[in-house]
Amino acid sequence: MLVANAARTFGRVGRLSLASSAAYEPPSVERAWQAFLAHLPTILLIWVACAVISGLGVVVSLGFTAVGIALTSGAAGSDTVSGLADLLGSIVQLPFMVLSSLVGVLFLAVPALHYATGETIGVEQAFRTLVQRPWRYLLAGLLFSVVGALGLILCILPGVAVSLVGPVYVNRIFTTDIPVLQAFTGSFQAVYGSSKGWEFVGIQVLVFLVVLAVAVCTCGLGALVAVPVSTFYLQNAAYHKGVLS
Repeated sequence: MLVANAARTFGRVGRLSLASSAAYEPPSVERAWQAFLAHLPTILLIWVACAVISGLGVVVSLGFTAVGIALTSGAAGSDTVSGLADLLGSIVQLPFMVLSSLVGVLFLAVPALHYATGETIGVEQAFRTLVQRPWRYLLAGLLFSVVGALGLILCILPGVAVSLVGPVYVNRIFTTDIPVLQAFTGSFQAVYGSSKGWEFVGIQVLVFLVVLAVAVCTCGLGALVAVPVSTFYLQNAAYHKGVLS
């Protein structure tokens, strides 16, 4: 036990953490479904937390806007003051958006932690992991978003390429202590630096098409299940293909 714990600790410091044996088994929809069911309470709480935070942000923003309109109704220069109230409302909403995004990344982190440890990740463990290193996760998310957005603006395909390293990048961020920039560049190398990585890219594209078909055929409702199931499937596939180790 002591040897195993020491090995896991060493793995977190310098390289990818030692994953559970189940992570290397061939992925299947059934196995991903079972993993999803085991984590359903955690996933539901994450979804509720995101919805509540986003809702509070909207309410606060609308509140500032409404107060601005009420105070300037019929007054000289009301358009200017009302515009400032709208701007202030948007600024006030920003922290809620950031917090919602931070909590939302747990949708991807929970499958990564599950396959890295072999454990069922409960609500307490998921949120405890988040609050232990929030600045690391915020910085990682900002880097990924900015580079992805620039890729989409420049020629679309670079942005798509960035998005396809997402599962590996999230795993490295949440299961290792590798610096954020190194985790980002290393994820690119892992995905696009070998034939196995390109096979993983193909799997991601196929999974995306399946999820899209399910969402379209169910008027979007099926995505509530298909998306989280796909995250478990892709983490398993990444280990099985050797993109993660």
